[in-house]
Amino acid sequence: MNPPARRLDRTLLVILIAIAALIVIALIIVFTRGGPTALDPATPEGVVQGYSTAVIDGDHDAAFEYLAPELREECAGFDPVYTENMRVVLIEVTEHGDSADVRVSLVTSYEGGLFGSSSSETQETFELVTSGGEWAISTVPWALAICPGSAGF
Repeated sequence: MNPPARRLDRTLLVILIAIAALIVIALIIVFTRGGPTALDPATPEGVVQGYSTAVIDGDHDAAFEYLAPELREECAGFDPVYTENMRVVLIEVTEHGDSADVRVSLVTSYEGGLFGSSSSETQETFELVTSGGEWAISTVPWALAICPGSAGF
C-alpha cells in the first residue's frame, strides 16, 4: 500500500512546482512590462508620441520643441492642460509629402461617481509639417494644446 501513496505525493509535488513556476513567470511578465514602445522620433507618429508624453508629464519646455516654428512664435506662454489619467492611443498616420495627419484617441479615466469609474474618449488629429527636414506639429488637438492659439478647432 505504500507505493500508491508515494506516487500521489510525487504527483502533488509536481503539480505544486508547476503552479509555482507559472506564478513566478506571471510575476516576471507583469513587473518587466515597461511603458509603450518608443516610436522613431523622426516619424510623424514619433513626434506626436514625444509631444504627448512631454505634455502629460508636465514638461512644457520639451513639448514646445515639437511645435512648428510658426506655433512657437505665436506661443505667449503655457496654458494649464488637464492630463491626469489620460492615455493617447495611435489610430492612423497619413502622410502627404511635406505634411502628415496623425489621428489619435484621447482616453481619460475618471474615478468615483454614482456608478463607479468611467472614462471618456475622443478621436483627434495632429497636423504636422516638415520643418528643416524634420517633422513638427502645426496643429494640436485642444485637449493637449499647451500654447494659446495652437489648438485646431
